[in-house]
Amino acid sequence: MQNYVFIYHVDAPIKPSDEQMAAWGAWFEKLGDKLVDGGNPFNPKAEAQVKNGKVTMDVDTASGYSIVKAENLEEAVNLAMSCPMAGALECGIKVYETMPM
Repeated sequence: MQNYVFIYHVDAPIKPSDEQMAAWGAWFEKLGDKLVDGGNPFNPKAEAQVKNGKVTMDVDTASGYSIVKAENLEEAVNLAMSCPMAGALECGIKVYETMPM
């Protein structure tokens, strides 16, 4: 099994409702032992980019992350499709396979 990082993106920051938070909890339970790290949301007011030795205050749509285990990219994408954000308007999920170091 490989680890996959889900990076969540939203077009505009929103405060999740109690119902949405319950959906996240239910999704985490459904993932079971495939959930490596439920992650955290990102603070949209505290982001910077370091590139070519320079720091810029960058605006990005990344809003948080989770880490899951899956056999392959296809399974990881299927897990992402079951995430509460997968069907939400103006939201997206990027799936990255991690590589051992």
